[in-house]
Amino acid sequence: MADNKKMVEAITSMEEDFAKWYTDVVKKAELIDYSSVRGCVILRPYGYAIWENIQKWMDGAFKKTGHENVYMPMLIPESLLQKEKDHVEGFAPEVAWVTHGGNEKLAERLCVRPTSETLFCEHYAHVINSYRDLPKLYNQWCSVLRWEKTTRPFLRTMEFLWQEGHTMHETAEEAIAETEQMLNIYAQLCEKVLAVPVVKGKKTNKEKFAGALATYTIEAMMHDGKSLQAGTSHYFGDGFAKAFDIQFTGRDNTLQYPHQTSWGVSTRIIGAIIMTHGDNNGLVLPPQVAPIQVVIIPVAQHKEGVLEKAAELKERLSRFCRVKMDDSNNSPGWKYAEYEMKGVPLRLEIGPRDIEQNQCVLVSRDNREKTVVALDQLEAAIPQLLGQLHDRLYQKALENREKRTFTAHNMDEMIQAANGENGFIKAMWCGDLACEEAFKEKAGVTSRCMPFEQEHLDDVCACCGKPAKAMVYWGKAY
Repeated sequence: MADNKKMVEAITSMEEDFAKWYTDVVKKAELIDYSSVRGCVILRPYGYAIWENIQKWMDGAFKKTGHENVYMPMLIPESLLQKEKDHVEGFAPEVAWVTHGGNEKLAERLCVRPTSETLFCEHYAHVINSYRDLPKLYNQWCSVLRWEKTTRPFLRTMEFLWQEGHTMHETAEEAIAETEQMLNIYAQLCEKVLAVPVVKGKKTNKEKFAGALATYTIEAMMHDGKSLQAGTSHYFGDGFAKAFDIQFTGRDNTLQYPHQTSWGVSTRIIGAIIMTHGDNNGLVLPPQVAPIQVVIIPVAQHKEGVLEKAAELKERLSRFCRVKMDDSNNSPGWKYAEYEMKGVPLRLEIGPRDIEQNQCVLVSRDNREKTVVALDQLEAAIPQLLGQLHDRLYQKALENREKRTFTAHNMDEMIQAANGENGFIKAMWCGDLACEEAFKEKAGVTSRCMPFEQEHLDDVCACCGKPAKAMVYWGKAY
């Protein structure tokens, strides 16, 4: 086990330094490499494969609900970006500008897209004429660029991959229903696929998306108690439509403005997986998005028949799961540590004695529990073990969230809770910006969301004592 120990020692303990642990894991698990451009990373094959599996699930869910994929240009003329005042002001500090083409200065600056609302609106103005043209249910898979001051792999990089949905609807009711539907799809992704429990709710006006009337969010709690915004869905009303003069002839033969939504999830969700499920041996990946679901490790592979049996098992298993056989010359202990580092959900060990007894050993990544399985039972046993692993990951994350969720009835309790261990702090709020900013200034917490499942903790705001309007989740966030 010396090899195993050597590899694990390369990771800083999360109890010692959670930020350093995170950076060690993304590097040692070969998810990313750093590029020569500050704040931009290289997604290595293993990291990109995780995103592909997430993308595949989401793309299928979007298409089941009638959405179509399109692609917009990456460059936005400054005049186009300026059409929606609140939107451009919200993104101004993060915008990167193209000022020259070759050796010539451009007559108009071009923005490298930080998001694509304006491009979609320009297009919709050309193609929406009648209520019969609605709804327009479009989604785009692309990268965006935001000139961030502080960056960290997956969590906040200057360029990142995401999907951004942009839809237009005949009525406000339809657009709001779309906004909620897509948030629910994001929640399903997190909970049913990634084993990450989330709180669904609405952002305060201070925290909502630039130009939106309402922003809905799913908030996940990481292992260290900090919150991570895992996905957002926005209702714009007809503000963008008016700014871009998008009109259609309604059923009553009058000109009307359509109602707009946008929604997005990015590669930041991979950071959520790492920080929710990882341990001091590396990644722990949810089975549905793991690039390798089962790794086969031949034991005593120099002995007759071992590699042949392992190859035979790989062929069988490849019919129903993502499988790899490692027949390299590294020791079994090194291989065990390597695939634990990579978070592979199940390890299948097969050696001469196992072959004689027509069995193998399956080891679960999360708890290292060993299960002896007859070789002719693998088709049933592996899916069952993968499902059980998913459920354990979800339950463990849920217990962490429940253990780290506190209640504050006044500012003193808020400060006390915020100065303790990280977590969600539930407190009533009057709705005033001044109180929201006071919580941040005095306790160092921001509003995460006003959950759809409201609780009546008090009649008054925990900050000012005025009548409360909503219960809010507060906390420190990535």
